[in-house]
Amino acid sequence: MIYRFDMLTSTNDEARAEHYRHGDLIVAEQQSAGRGQRGHTWLSPEGENLTFTLVTEPTFLAARDQFLLSEAISVALCDCFAHFGIVSRIKWTNDIYHEDRKLVGMLIEHFYSGDRLRRTLVGIGINVNQQQFDSSLPNPISMSLIKAQHFDRKEVLHTFEEHFRLRYAQLEAGDQHALQEAYRKRMYRLGQEQTFRLPDGELLVATIEGVEPGGALVLRHADGSRHSYQFKEVEFVIDKTTL
Repeated sequence: MIYRFDMLTSTNDEARAEHYRHGDLIVAEQQSAGRGQRGHTWLSPEGENLTFTLVTEPTFLAARDQFLLSEAISVALCDCFAHFGIVSRIKWTNDIYHEDRKLVGMLIEHFYSGDRLRRTLVGIGINVNQQQFDSSLPNPISMSLIKAQHFDRKEVLHTFEEHFRLRYAQLEAGDQHALQEAYRKRMYRLGQEQTFRLPDGELLVATIEGVEPGGALVLRHADGSRHSYQFKEVEFVIDKTTL
């Protein structure tokens, strides 16, 4: 079911209420305290984009396999954009990009019961019809700017919902290999050299080779060695001069 609000602090905050169940979507026209990854805020003009939280109850998944859910959602978003003629890629871990610009941000919050997932809230912000962005944002883009047309936000939301159901069914059926391969094929800059920033500020240039089942990014260094990095151990550095 879809629940719509004019204003919320954040859709993830609202979605924590236990009366929301698997598959529910909490949509807000505005968020006063929207959150993104790495502690960033998420701001969206009223009536232009989609900001929502998807409630899931993946109780069949062990906590160690939680990245599979992130993969299913990321791939479903790419499937959704393909429906509208937009080529998109997944910038590890789960930002969605068109070329070198950010189309979707995502914030996933897991809740556990022992060693299994109990509930997962997936906060998603899709840039749909926005034409102008705050200059402090590094590299945003919208569906409208890509295709030079206005999109029906309800249609976009329902299209994502349909594709999510398909990918979630794939996950629930245990078809993990196909899902992982679908994610890998859609990875941003797969097989290309990319600059990363390490926690101490040092820059690393390495080739993206894929992602491990647990979600670690696999990079090949210049000396040919392969290394795995967890979230927050490396950060993408995108050259703004090429945008």
